[in-house]
Amino acid sequence: MRARRSGALVPETPRIMVLRCPGLCDPGAPSRLGAPGRLGAPGRLGAPSRLGAPSRPAAPGPHAAKLFEQVIAVVTGFCPQVEAVEPGVCAFGARGPARYFGGETALAGQVIAAVSELGVESRAGVADGLFAALLAARGADPARIDRVSVGSIDAIPSPVLVIPPGRTAGFLARQPVSVLADQDLAGLLTRLGLRTLGDLAALPAGDVAGRFGPAGETAHRLACGLGSRPLAVRPPAEDLSVTQEFDPPEPLAEPVVFAAKALAERMHDGLAARGLICVRVQVQATRADGRESRRLWRHDGLLSAAGVAGRVRWQLDGWRGPAEGTDSSEGGIVVLRLVPDQVVRAIGYQLALWGEAMVSDRVARAAMRVQAMLGHEAVLRPVPGGGRDVGERITLVPFGEKTEPRLAAGPPWPGRVAGPAPAVVYPFAREADVTDEAGAAVTVTGRCVMSAAPAWLAIDGDPRRRVTCWAGPWPLSERWWDPVAARRRARFQLLTGDGQAWLAAVQDGRWLIEAGYR
Repeated sequence: MRARRSGALVPETPRIMVLRCPGLCDPGAPSRLGAPGRLGAPGRLGAPSRLGAPSRPAAPGPHAAKLFEQVIAVVTGFCPQVEAVEPGVCAFGARGPARYFGGETALAGQVIAAVSELGVESRAGVADGLFAALLAARGADPARIDRVSVGSIDAIPSPVLVIPPGRTAGFLARQPVSVLADQDLAGLLTRLGLRTLGDLAALPAGDVAGRFGPAGETAHRLACGLGSRPLAVRPPAEDLSVTQEFDPPEPLAEPVVFAAKALAERMHDGLAARGLICVRVQVQATRADGRESRRLWRHDGLLSAAGVAGRVRWQLDGWRGPAEGTDSSEGGIVVLRLVPDQVVRAIGYQLALWGEAMVSDRVARAAMRVQAMLGHEAVLRPVPGGGRDVGERITLVPFGEKTEPRLAAGPPWPGRVAGPAPAVVYPFAREADVTDEAGAAVTVTGRCVMSAAPAWLAIDGDPRRRVTCWAGPWPLSERWWDPVAARRRARFQLLTGDGQAWLAAVQDGRWLIEAGYR
């Protein structure tokens, strides 16, 4: 259906329904939506935006992937063309199915009821366009309903949130800019006084693009209720698929995922030669026994090679099941095929001034090669977050996964040590002796009164180091209401004569070294 405006035919914005299963979502995904070339987490899709980020559970494993595969199979009974957006989140066009099932709310209710028979809790959001539908699906969560601004839309806690046609712009206008995926841009917009998507949408598109570049242009389009790029999606006119055969069949997921990244690079090269980029890809995997898995994956921006490889992993996890990871009785994978299902005209990509993007690509290729040889958990990357201890501020996640930190950085975290983060954080605190000039142990009372100034530091029996400067003590009392978990500490920063600095703590009369500065 098309509407005529000012003598021109304008494509009608599609009505999209998003189904979100909170228990199956990859927490690497907080919820940022809308940044090109980047997939968000439960609710991420391409623009700078986040809907509340409390601490999150561990990343979903093969069992969750298997359940999500069953969820998609159920949803396919309502609409045959279902797209997997990310683990735990799928989407489909709602206009046709809604007419058949008696309306969008009725359709969403039936989908949620059918999914609940699998023992999976889900939420649904319906709006004009994928970005708004993802936000609506998150807003449909009763636990979060008070954190989502829906304007005049009735905000009764419900697993379904339907934004009526034509009111998506008003719904988006009240959302904070923190819902965008590009948090650097979101922070800059906030500092400039643009606190909501409505504030951003009110600015002229040309001025935003000139000031903030492609990232700002994308965010402005999303804030206005448009897609991340002009609507010109179409299936490719020729076969641009790429295929990898495995002989003998490959029973392990890691080599297949590594091959998927190389395949995706070939696919991107072929598209780039024609001035195209892919926004929806079909992943086809065939086993030696003839069984085949097909799944559509969408991303509102450039679907990178690493992103394609990640989706192949999630799809294989869901297909194989938790107990089949190394079982070669069924012959393993014999063919992997990537089909660019929808493409758009490339609008150009600006490389970083000093080539950081190229370096990142080499790092990603090396990391995935190690994962292919040693396993998915062999390469971990740190994700900074919140917390009072330096050790709990970092969450280690497998390379390629989009996982939120265990503790959100948003709360103020009173009691945390301010200043630059240490370079080395020990997994277990190291025993130490801190003495004064006379050689007597330095003690700290319950009121944080020191017996003497620190003069010497000896760590784990190493030779003594002269303490040339120190700061503290800073008291910290945690979980005083729990007799088992309660603990009190006094923390110090010590600078020794060899130029090294240390983060130390006194707990139960013992000196402990928690981290080191370089």
